[in-house]
Amino acid sequence: MGARYTGRFAPSPTGPLHAGSLVAALASWLDAKSHDGEWLVRIEDVDSARCLAGLDRIILQQLADCGLHPDAPPVWQSQRSSLYQQALDALVANGLAYPCRCSRKDIQTALDRLGHGHTRHGERVYPGTCRTALSSPASDVSAAHWSACAWRLRTDVYASNRPLAPVSPAQAATDSVANHRIHWHDRRLGQQQQDVQQEVGDFVLKRADGCFAYQLAVVVDDAAQGVTDVVRGEDLTDNTARQIFLQHCLGLPTPRYLHTPLVLGADGQKLSKQNGALALDTSAPLLMLQRAAACLGLPEADDSASVGEALAGWVRGWRIT
Repeated sequence: MGARYTGRFAPSPTGPLHAGSLVAALASWLDAKSHDGEWLVRIEDVDSARCLAGLDRIILQQLADCGLHPDAPPVWQSQRSSLYQQALDALVANGLAYPCRCSRKDIQTALDRLGHGHTRHGERVYPGTCRTALSSPASDVSAAHWSACAWRLRTDVYASNRPLAPVSPAQAATDSVANHRIHWHDRRLGQQQQDVQQEVGDFVLKRADGCFAYQLAVVVDDAAQGVTDVVRGEDLTDNTARQIFLQHCLGLPTPRYLHTPLVLGADGQKLSKQNGALALDTSAPLLMLQRAAACLGLPEADDSASVGEALAGWVRGWRIT
């Protein structure tokens, strides 16, 4: 018997929900309810410098206006730093994480020296400068030397994880790690793979300013909350291999993944807070939900239906395996 389905919606309070984020919220809620599961809300405010005061409450109210109520009280990442530090300490103790003092300019200079001119989404793949330096007998490992540094995960090594946490054996996520290449199955996009070492490099777990990175926080939180299924926007697909790799390193279960279609703006780009997406108008919640449901391939609800009736009908019609 597998673990009971537990899903989550994890918005960042850098702006109110918009049409694109409602698609992800609705999909995650429908997937949980269609599996008779639990739906959680987690406020991802770990990067406090980017978050705006009061937006967490606005987001929660927007969800409530649309009839999307969590089955447990929401949690805030800003209140969970001790969990992230414990995970980082465990990685350091096992030789899987190391301190890094490289600036962006240092990384670019090192890559240029190696003749690696390509970029990945505008960022260079970290060349392992500080990892190599620490292995040198002449390296300075004093606390003072590394007092203001970032911490990175080693992607040149691999540690096995515990068994996965599927809803049932038939629904288990199929993933593996071979020569640092992650193979995993997305419930909508099908088989996916990525060589984390070559395409990402040693990624940051904690920044030099003391802020924990998204990758570490989300992996720790999903495990701590017993999340079995992650349903989120397709723009986050690229993060999945890193998160599975980190789950393996920490000995944490791997959930199933489903990445939903994106809502595009008039310019063809993903609708986002960064490109001025309008805040969701929840004064007409059924209209907003109808538009989100259409993006998910769901039939239109009757205009006379209540929000609750529309949601119940979409739960019955939810067919993504």
